[in-house]
Amino acid sequence: MATIWRARNPARTECGFSLLEVLIAIVILAIGLLGVARLQANSIGFNHGAYLRSQATLQISDMADRMRSNMPGVAAGNYDAIAGTPADPGGCLSTGCTPAQMAQYDAFDWNTSNANQLPDGAGTVTGSGAGSLFTITVTWTEMSEDTPITGSVQSTVRL
Repeated sequence: MATIWRARNPARTECGFSLLEVLIAIVILAIGLLGVARLQANSIGFNHGAYLRSQATLQISDMADRMRSNMPGVAAGNYDAIAGTPADPGGCLSTGCTPAQMAQYDAFDWNTSNANQLPDGAGTVTGSGAGSLFTITVTWTEMSEDTPITGSVQSTVRL
């Protein structure tokens, strides 16, 4: 007796992906995309912190150059203790500044620039006259997940 083989109906046995498999795949994809978004947000924050540190380093170089260009002011001790923003010495730039006025203008302009370029930016200079080591410090405040963090860059130069 011959056996008759019947062909199965492929439409009845193969149903494809179930709804549950599709939902699980969407959840896994969504979690992955949220992870990528968090990495991007962290990257932007770290990049901004690096930018602020670079600006502070440039400001330190700026003050060191100002001091090198006014060595009589350094020798007189006009740069020995700069903290905060002093008063603008006025229009001595057009009429000619004394070394003390130039040092006061440098401190005014430098700390004004610190405040404009960095959030809560401020700078200090400490030293003991010509031939000594001067410590130039720039500080600022940045936000890290709603918590203020104080950043600081410091450099020592001999003048």
